[in-house]
Parts: sequence; C-alpha cells; structure tokens
Amino acid sequence: MDRSKMQSVDSSPIHYQSIIEIAARIRRGEVSSTQLVEQLLARIDSIDGKLNAYKLLCPEKALKQALSADKALRGRQDFGLLYGIPYAAKDLFDVKGLPTTAGCKLLEENVASKNAEAIRRLSNDGMILMGKTNTVQFAFSGVGINHDHGTPHNPWCQVHHLPGGSSSGSAVAVAAGLVPMALGTDTGGSVRVPASLCGTVGLKTTVGRISRSGVYPLSWTLDSVGVFSRSVEDAALVYQCMQGADSNDDITLGLASQNVLKDLKNDVRGWRLAFAESVFWEDAHPEVAKAVRECGSVFEALGAQVISIEFPEAEWARQLNAGGWVIAPEGYTVNKKLLEEHFDELDPVVAHRMMKGREITAAQYLQNAYDAKRLRARAGNTLKDIDAILVPTTPIPARPVADVDSDMDTYLQQNAFYLRNTSVGNILNMCGLSIPCGFTDKGLPIGLMIYGKPFHENEILRVGYAFQQMTDWHRRNPDLTWVKNI
Repeated sequence: MDRSKMQSVDSSPIHYQSIIEIAARIRRGEVSSTQLVEQLLARIDSIDGKLNAYKLLCPEKALKQALSADKALRGRQDFGLLYGIPYAAKDLFDVKGLPTTAGCKLLEENVASKNAEAIRRLSNDGMILMGKTNTVQFAFSGVGINHDHGTPHNPWCQVHHLPGGSSSGSAVAVAAGLVPMALGTDTGGSVRVPASLCGTVGLKTTVGRISRSGVYPLSWTLDSVGVFSRSVEDAALVYQCMQGADSNDDITLGLASQNVLKDLKNDVRGWRLAFAESVFWEDAHPEVAKAVRECGSVFEALGAQVISIEFPEAEWARQLNAGGWVIAPEGYTVNKKLLEEHFDELDPVVAHRMMKGREITAAQYLQNAYDAKRLRARAGNTLKDIDAILVPTTPIPARPVADVDSDMDTYLQQNAFYLRNTSVGNILNMCGLSIPCGFTDKGLPIGLMIYGKPFHENEILRVGYAFQQMTDWHRRNPDLTWVKNI
C-alpha cells in the first residue's frame, strides 16, 4: 500500500474530521459553525468541479442556519452533538423548495413542498444542509454511472474510477472532505458499495428503522435510508436521531427505538463473529480477500470468537435477486409514465433494465415474495448463535469508469458483480455496515461488511466501533493535489 498518497488524522484539517471531533472544537470555541460552513463551501467551489459530488448547493440557507446555531451556542444553549454540523443528502430526499430529480434531467421541475422525514429530524437536531448530491438515475445501479448529470469521480485516483452507486455523490462528498456526513439510500447496496469503493463508513439500516417518507422510491419493499460518515460513532449518532416511528411510513410503526449510543463503546469480548463462506468470496480480488480475512485477527485481539460458517441462504437470496424479483417491477411501477413516454430520453443503462419489470407477472412477483419470506426465516435460524457476519463489501475494488461503461453487456456484468455481496442483505432484510479495512497496492479502498440480523443495528455498530478503536483505516484521506493540478 502506498501510504504516501494518504494523510494521517494527526495532520488532517477540519474538513477531514469527524462529527464528534468537530462538535468538540465548536464547543471549545476553536471554530464556529459559520466558519465551518464557509470553509466547506470554499472547498466545494475549489474541487467539486472535478469531483462532481454535488447536484446543487444551498449556501445562503446553510450560512443563515449556521449563524443561528452560533448564536444559540453562544447563549449556552446546547441541543446535542449534531447541532451546527453540516451534512448533505442524496438527491432522492425531498427538501422544501428544492427539486428532487432522482438523477434524472426530466425531473428538474419536481420541486418538493415539504421536507422528507429524515431531513426534518436532522433539522430539528440542528444539522445544516449544504446541498443535494448526485445519484444514479432512479437509484438503479451499483456502479454509480450517470449519463444525465455526470458520474462523480472517486477521489482516490486521478484516473476516473467508479464511485459506486447509487449514492455516488454522497460517498464522494464525505471521502473528499466536502461534508462530514451525507444521507443515502440502500435497496441493493447503494450505501455500502460506494462506501467501500470510496473508503467511508456506510450504514444500511433494516427496512422499518428509518422513515422513507419524502424519499423518491425505487422499491418500497427493499428501500432503506442509510448514512455515510467518517466514523462508526458518527453513523451511530445520526442513526439515533433519524430512527423511530412515522405515521407517513407505516412499516416503521410498532418498532421500539434503540438507544445505540448506550452500549456502543462496550467491548465485544465473547461475541461470536463469523466469516460467511462460499458466495461472498467467489472471484474476489486477492488483495480484497486478504485484507478482509486479516480483520479476523483484530477481532480476536478484542476478545471475540471468530469462526467460519456456511450460509446457504445467501446464495439462494442472490439467485432470487438475479431473477429480478422485486426491484425492477416496483421501479417500473414508480416510473411507468417516464419510462413509457420518455424512454429515449432516459439513461439507457437504467431504462432498459427497469423496463424488464413489466415482464414479471403478478404470480411470479407474489411467489418470489413468499420465497423471500421463507428465506428470511431460514436465515434467522442459521444465524441464531451468531452475533455478526464478516464478508467483503464488494469482491473487487473500484475499476476505471471507461472499463465498465464501454458496452451494455460489460456494464450489466460489472453492476451485478459489485452488488453481489450487498444485495443478499436487502433480500434477507439484514442490517449492514461497511467500514474501511485496507487499501490495494494501487491505493484503492477496501471495505469490510459487518452484517447483522434484522433490527440489530446496535450490534453491528458496536462491532464496527470496536474495530475502529484498533485500526486507523477510517482516518486515512485521499491526496487530492491532482485535482488542483489538472
């Protein structure tokens, strides 16, 4: 690994620091929220023309909110660690007065009349929205390519490499120090894949934990709200704020909220952590496999029991997903008018795949839903004595965009390959956490995925937090001098 291309946290400027670190500096009077927002806006202006993380910015509103936050903090009012902290949101989240385009130029006039519930909750806790980030059209891809608004540039390499998708811009924004936290969504891996390829933390929550109200849907069965951050502790803090019942998303009703911060820093001594074998490792890049396997020794040093298990339900879930069970037909239903009336104006790598959704019959759809329900029950039995599963987030690191976007067949093959390990978790409704665990010899990030049973976010966050106390992979930052030298 070429560490010369990375920066240690000891020398990191504030734009590369975590929410926890920034909040402490604000409260010590070392920096104000206004100064932080101004610095981030200047950084965005300087380098995002090359990175293309943001779809749009709202600088005037952000600065106004920062001034209000500073005034409140000067008055000795403290509403929590998120107060006065900037963030960004994937362009699927409704923000009052701003368009929600879902990565599609045809939706530029789709202006939201109110905030998405997740945005509302973050705003209530004092977070400051910097802007909306680019996404794959209709959030329907794992590689991050967008032919309408441009493909965000993975900041770890001067040659244009895949950022991962569909929450591409959010991952790039956090990785490049354009914002300390960003929202994404995950239907088949759209938080975890870009988190892995861009070297950030990425939390995929169980469907039902966080309201999807006001979020442009891809699949109402599998969509979940997720978080990109610089540390697991930051992800836990944001998750704590957003989780909970919302009458506008009935799948959230009847679930008790978790206090994930209460036990986050407790150890994992005696926990049973398992490398799930077979499908997750097939054709994995040797450097990826090695880095993820080496994580086992870290957990053993923490007192956990690390074992290997077979997880056949993962392969069955992969096969079910490959058959186009739910995402294509539900995505087609959501976007039917655009697909049928403006097909030639849509991104072909999205439109052609989504149109296949109309070929799936009601009988097939219901049979697959029934099969998925049975698979989830079987998976629960297989994992009943396991606290968390350890696998590579993606089997390979980021590839050059040109290598993947060369023709439709290559795109389809690579898209499926990048989503292979993550889509399993969506089908089985597991929660998942991708955290940095190393780099290839070319300096590209590698992600470890920690899978937990449904609604066990507190456990995977605890495992991830413990790992980050023993390692510094999440504290490495890309050298972006190449951006300024172009």
